[in-house]
Amino acid sequence: MTHRSLPAVGVLLVAVALTAACGSDDKPSAAPSASPATAPAASGLASAPTPSAAPSSPAGVPQSPGSPAPPAPPSAVPSAAPQGPIERRPASPPPVVLPPRPPGAPGARQVVDAFRAAGLRVTHPKDRSVDCGPDGLGLGCSEIVATDGVTVYVFPDETSASDIAETWGGQSYRRGAVVLNYLEAKTPAADRPRYEKALNSLR
Repeated sequence: MTHRSLPAVGVLLVAVALTAACGSDDKPSAAPSASPATAPAASGLASAPTPSAAPSSPAGVPQSPGSPAPPAPPSAVPSAAPQGPIERRPASPPPVVLPPRPPGAPGARQVVDAFRAAGLRVTHPKDRSVDCGPDGLGLGCSEIVATDGVTVYVFPDETSASDIAETWGGQSYRRGAVVLNYLEAKTPAADRPRYEKALNSLR
């Protein structure tokens, strides 16, 4: 009886040992597992913006999260397009170049002096030769001297003087390249022959 019970006891002990060993394998492992509280935190770290994705700020100026982007530097602002080349005008107009009077013809001042020597009215003489050019009367004359008694014109040739004298009709007198104009000074008709005689006396 004793011999038969020993093997049974041994089998029972082996079964108990196997049961204990199998029970220890079914226990949860000691390794930490991700809990519901830690899972979102891990996913949140992965979705956070990296430093390189943050908006850039000027060198040396820290920028806090959520602050507005700094304005563009002045050099980045497009400037107004030029309106085209600027025309530069000369400081003063060029001097008027008048044609010279023909050789042997008396100058306007010389004619006025001859009138004065003859006792004729030639007060307030004024050199208006600039009016001969295109910016004035455009007559192409060489000299003009206006007085209170008569206006003296000198032309570069007799042809030009003759054309002007014909244009003024009976209100002028020509000798060579010199033309006396009676219109501007309103020379009295009685005085005109005296002016013409003084002009003819010039050589």
